[in-house]
Amino acid sequence: MSVVPVTSAGLDASEVAWFSALCSDDYRFLGVPDGGLRSSWAHCSQIVRRAEALGFRNVLCPSSYQVGQDTLSFVAGCAPITERINMLAAVRCGEMQPIMLARTIATLDHMLEGRLTVNIISSDFPGQKEDSAYRYRRSREVVEILKQAWTRDEISHHGEIYDFDGLTTDPARPYQTGGPLLYFGGYSPDALDLCGRHCDVYLMWPEPKAQLAERMKAVHARAEAYGRTLDYGLRVHVIVRKTGAEAREYADYIVSKLDDEYGRAIRERALDAGSLGVSHQAANRELADRYGYVEPHLWTGIGRARSGCGAAIVGSADQVLSEIAEYQRMGIRAFILSGYPHLEEAEHFGRLVLPHLKTCSLPHEYGRVPAKMPETPLGRGERK
Repeated sequence: MSVVPVTSAGLDASEVAWFSALCSDDYRFLGVPDGGLRSSWAHCSQIVRRAEALGFRNVLCPSSYQVGQDTLSFVAGCAPITERINMLAAVRCGEMQPIMLARTIATLDHMLEGRLTVNIISSDFPGQKEDSAYRYRRSREVVEILKQAWTRDEISHHGEIYDFDGLTTDPARPYQTGGPLLYFGGYSPDALDLCGRHCDVYLMWPEPKAQLAERMKAVHARAEAYGRTLDYGLRVHVIVRKTGAEAREYADYIVSKLDDEYGRAIRERALDAGSLGVSHQAANRELADRYGYVEPHLWTGIGRARSGCGAAIVGSADQVLSEIAEYQRMGIRAFILSGYPHLEEAEHFGRLVLPHLKTCSLPHEYGRVPAKMPETPLGRGERK
């Protein structure tokens, strides 16, 4: 029995995703830059291709202002080099005019033939600080405009920030019915309201399971107020080896050269460094035991040199599978995983754990992906 009602209540599979390190976030030793793991097109696209070959069903492409790849450009480049894997593109609301964003996403959706998912981000822009309430009002309006563009004939939106009237949606018609699924993560009341009202999958960063359960209840209450249910996802790192002892030894190894002052600098350069979610990740490190474990298999050492998602599931294949099974029983349907270095850790998980998991693509489970080219202006609909 799941913690709260979920949209895909009868689903007996999970969407298991990997991570492409677009934003200068790949290391052999945490906090020690390695030129061979830079966020180049060659390296990041190799991660995507290998994740597809291993059987992962989605890949998160993050967004930040750090040396690396622009998210939407990168996703476009991945369309012709992939065939099966979905792309979860992080979109920072407000960086692009909303109607042009709707068209860009629709174009990507057609290029990927329905393999696009979207991670809605609401945070500060590079070099700019704004009030949190304002940022979420802007994000809400952006999402409302996107949904109009993907489901109606015209866009008519009159908000505090954006004002459009009677604009045709022909250039923004997506490949998927209703548009790509919207994934969202955030901890503030405004964040929960935005997700509960408009998004499909609520993403959480790793915390003790009791705290995750309370978070699920809080966001479900907001969704229920709008007559909706959600699915839930967990963004977490993973270290898996043949034995638990080997996994824990490797966790110690990757932080063995970390200078804590440099680690702090890495955390603080992120655009979300001051967010409520990041503060919760820091609190987990304070609660952890002297080895960094806040639960028997949840290690917080990753967060010493990383903003955002700051903990890893650490253990043998059986231990990691048991942890995932517990999360699945809670109602978690999407797992976005990563590890350091990303290519090597994908191989470990793909060999030791993934063959034992029943996986799925959530857009397909939701019935979003048509069986044939849709009747849209970018597909085979009428050309006006």
